[in-house]
Amino acid sequence: MRAFKQFGKNLYNNRIWLLMTLPGLIWLIVLKYIPMFGQVMAFKNFRFHPDGFFASVYHSEWVGFENFKFLFSTNDAWVITRNTVLYNLAFIVIGLVLAVGVAIVLSELTKQKLAKVYQTGMLFPHFLSWVVVSYFVYAFLSVDRGLFNSVLALFNVDPISWYNEPSYWPYFIIAISQWKGVGFGSIIYLAAIVGIDRTYYEAAIIDGASKWQQIKHVTIPMIMPLIIILTILNIGSIFSADFGLFYQIPRDSGPLYSVTNVIDTYVYRGLMTMGDIGMSTAAGLYQATVGLVLILITNYIVRKIDEENALF
Repeated sequence: MRAFKQFGKNLYNNRIWLLMTLPGLIWLIVLKYIPMFGQVMAFKNFRFHPDGFFASVYHSEWVGFENFKFLFSTNDAWVITRNTVLYNLAFIVIGLVLAVGVAIVLSELTKQKLAKVYQTGMLFPHFLSWVVVSYFVYAFLSVDRGLFNSVLALFNVDPISWYNEPSYWPYFIIAISQWKGVGFGSIIYLAAIVGIDRTYYEAAIIDGASKWQQIKHVTIPMIMPLIIILTILNIGSIFSADFGLFYQIPRDSGPLYSVTNVIDTYVYRGLMTMGDIGMSTAAGLYQATVGLVLILITNYIVRKIDEENALF
């Protein structure tokens, strides 16, 4: 009884803060937790019922793991899994290096107004739609009027049909992804660097440390817990892909499927052509389950090495 009264007292004392978190809590429940009940469709042959969605779920035939078998028994299963994992590994490693590097560079700028200009300029691409970015990319890669082919023409080189040449696109995909995301990714690390106690740098300067030595022995070790936590969370989404990046940027070009087709785009095309909601739900459940397992395994390894840097 005493614990219940204490709990009620804490709620009352923090009512203003709890009220501020209420919109986010409602958003989380409505868009994240309630839809989880729909995961049952992954185990059913979903068919629409005239009485509505819940009646459709209830009356659909239970098929067990058939949707999962269908998803991964196709000839494209290896290709889409390989592309999804390898691209995400590249995004995690390259994105981490670029985000930390940009954050360190911005923190070292002495003119704060100039630093804000750079930061704003690097953050701007994050807010652009992938549809808009795809037109920017097309302006460079168009066969007839693209900038790249125009430059090649100056050197009497035949134009390249970029949207029919798969060999170039892994580099394009990675470069475009980092261009759009590095500004946003660096904000968190920049905030952590700014929060480092300046006495550590003053002590390093007294000991004769160069700027690189200060970064190596002060900045990076101080933000290492944040790096580890964000890396663990990113590993959890290694089986998920940014749909806009892999669908809009290549303009859904068939010859590029071998290097641009990932689980998300494959499921989308399957849903649009066959209307198989059960298979689409199975793919989403598979991605979420594997992501959870990877987070638990990665966090376990980190906890064994250094418990203080573990996520939980």
